[in-house]
Amino acid sequence: MAYRHFEFIEKHAAVLGILIAIMVSLGGLAELLPTFVEARGVKATAGVKPYDPLRLAGRDVYVREGCYLCHSQMIRTLRFETQRYGAFSTAEESVYDRPFQWGSKRTGPDLARVGGKYSDDWQRLHLVDPRAVVPESNMPAYPWLATARIDGADLTARMRVLRRLGDPYDDADIAGAAAAVDGKTELDALVAYLQGLGIANVPQATAVSMSGDTQ
Repeated sequence: MAYRHFEFIEKHAAVLGILIAIMVSLGGLAELLPTFVEARGVKATAGVKPYDPLRLAGRDVYVREGCYLCHSQMIRTLRFETQRYGAFSTAEESVYDRPFQWGSKRTGPDLARVGGKYSDDWQRLHLVDPRAVVPESNMPAYPWLATARIDGADLTARMRVLRRLGDPYDDADIAGAAAAVDGKTELDALVAYLQGLGIANVPQATAVSMSGDTQ
């Protein structure tokens, strides 16, 4: 009897296709659901805070300009990665990133621990004219960031939305957002964002381990 059932399935392509689709869907759910459940359980730990207004504006510039297409922010647990870039990345670091910036491609170096590695002036010049500091660089220049101003009202609205999504901004944080970025350029914001990576939004345990890594 069972053989006849199998024979029927093998001789009817449509039935076989439907059954394959069902099995692939069940297998996919078995693989993906635990990941989603685990991701929902990731909570911010001590030392991980939501972005301040200037760094939040800088992160938005980073995403808008597609920096994540060439730079990852995910240091793997492999020894050669931690020796080059620093302590490996943890999910808690990215709990306030929407979307997260771990990335999957490295045309340029990983930036997860770039904060404080270079001076503000170096970062500014590198963004405006990359080849002025790294002659072999193929990174595009972003000179317009030096004159583009941050929209305080738009940033305030963004923070209100982020609070609804779970970021712990209070009324004072939101009320003072526009004043915090008044007169600041997008270049100021992007430099502030980069200078905080691996410093301003990192769990205490990871920060301690970073101090012992070979850079």
